[in-house]
Amino acid sequence: MLNSAAMFQYAEFDPIAFQIGPLAVRWYGLMYLVGFVLAWWLFRVRARKPDAPITVPQAEDLIFYGALGVILGGRIGYVLFYGLGDWAEDPLFPLKIWKGGMSFHGGLLGVMAASWLYARKVARKAWEIIDFAAPAVPLGLGLGRIGNFINGELWGKPTEVPWAVVYRGEALHPSQLYEALLEGLVLFIVLWIYSSKPRPTMAISGMFAILYGVFRFAIEFVRVPDQHIGTDGFIAFGWLTMGQLLSIPLIFVGIALMWLAYRGAGAPQTQAGT
Repeated sequence: MLNSAAMFQYAEFDPIAFQIGPLAVRWYGLMYLVGFVLAWWLFRVRARKPDAPITVPQAEDLIFYGALGVILGGRIGYVLFYGLGDWAEDPLFPLKIWKGGMSFHGGLLGVMAASWLYARKVARKAWEIIDFAAPAVPLGLGLGRIGNFINGELWGKPTEVPWAVVYRGEALHPSQLYEALLEGLVLFIVLWIYSSKPRPTMAISGMFAILYGVFRFAIEFVRVPDQHIGTDGFIAFGWLTMGQLLSIPLIFVGIALMWLAYRGAGAPQTQAGT
């Protein structure tokens, strides 16, 4: 029996923020837009530092590359990691982005590829560019999770915790908000403070990978797994989800980057985040 006095009733938000004629602007897309604007502003702040690896105009160009990486990588990653069955049924499924479906891990690979391309353009090392961009990424991640919450998707498992959200008569973990808090706000604060002092190249990227991987792996325990893949959404050992499977190598990559950075393999990095 629900203890409604100790829980929150989901408000059933309209996923469409506003509409201009036939053009419907959805909250989820609006969250992406706000995330890119915040990243643009933070890039400009960082680029004004005398020891930043790129100039302000270059930082503004980097946003364009990063946005392409997020959108293309996120969509391709979703199709490959979560939507192969849908693609088999509908060859045009990868193009139907208006139906939703983005993968963080795919978006991360897309951003890394875009950063590598941009690094070549401005004659910098790829890890310098990735380190420069990393502290601005979590805010976009957090906003994306708020978009998931507004859409009423990616819920957590049934629970009796007092902060549960009652959705269609069932008390659930608001796992989207857990992710917005940890992968968004907390990760941003940690990375921004950590990058405020000179760090060896790859260290900031390594910190990002470790913390995101740990946060995502932990939250997956209370998040409902994707039912359309594996056995009830579990793809290994009867309990491991796709999100956890993809986060494990990310954690190890982060550890390796930190080890390489502080072993002296990375060139000194002097950019500051504050």
